[in-house]
Amino acid sequence: MNTLETSTMSQKREGKTTAMIEARTSRIPSGTYLTLAVGSMIASAAAMLAGKRHLANFIGQWAPSLLVIGLYNKVVKLEDELLSHAERFEPNP
Repeated sequence: MNTLETSTMSQKREGKTTAMIEARTSRIPSGTYLTLAVGSMIASAAAMLAGKRHLANFIGQWAPSLLVIGLYNKVVKLEDELLSHAERFEPNP
């Protein structure tokens, strides 16, 4: 069994909720998450300069989460693209 077959089998085991979330989030451009992460870093720096250290730390902790969500979004898009590409070239039984 190759990697593509394993991936296709695991995709069939995904829950309805996961599939729904992935379908909706895959419509969001990956650059959006990067922009939001950089924005949170800038907002955090501004809050720190304004002397609001606790607020700066709170906002600054958004960046890693946003980057991970963006990475997940990108992986889902690539997986969908690879699976659709593989389906076009599968031999018909």
